[in-house]
Amino acid sequence: MVKVLTLCLTISLLCANAQQFPFEFWHDGRAVLDTRDTLRGKIKYDPQNDMIQVEIQSRFESYTSRKVIFYEIFDQSLDNYRQFYTLPYSVSGGYKTPTFFELLTEGKITLLSKEAVEYRSSNAGFFYGNISRLVLVHNYFLLREDGSILRVTGSKNEFLSLMGSREKEIRDYMKENRLGLERKIDIIRVINYYNSLFSK
Repeated sequence: MVKVLTLCLTISLLCANAQQFPFEFWHDGRAVLDTRDTLRGKIKYDPQNDMIQVEIQSRFESYTSRKVIFYEIFDQSLDNYRQFYTLPYSVSGGYKTPTFFELLTEGKITLLSKEAVEYRSSNAGFFYGNISRLVLVHNYFLLREDGSILRVTGSKNEFLSLMGSREKEIRDYMKENRLGLERKIDIIRVINYYNSLFSK
């Protein structure tokens, strides 16, 4: 019995570590270059290096975020279109460089996202202890009307302070609907609600 349990656990761990991410696949899509040319074909994106590859009639071309204004893919794993824009952004507060951001929702405040892969530890049970595995994480950013881009750190109080005069309304909405800042669908709902307050 112990051998069977050990085998099942080992197989599940291997499957977990063999997880594939959306950026590892080719997606139907289009890209608009800084020359205003539009390329249509299969697109594979690299969020770590802010690059895309485009396959057109068996020819492969690579472009950095400096050469691409916008690209759109149909992500079959989500059964949905995803749009990415190049915006100037500074990671450390210094020089801004062109960076790809995924558009999640837009309005008075626009919600953006960047994917990253990180090692996360989890408990694999008595026999194996803690294991580390690669997981896909989403980092969220707010694009404000003045063009500034602010990273959402995960601190609820810091996030609410960005809501200005609507802080109390957003706090109440999040509490009433049990929304947090960890799940993509939750933060989209919060920003959509915030934006709706200005369209009334």
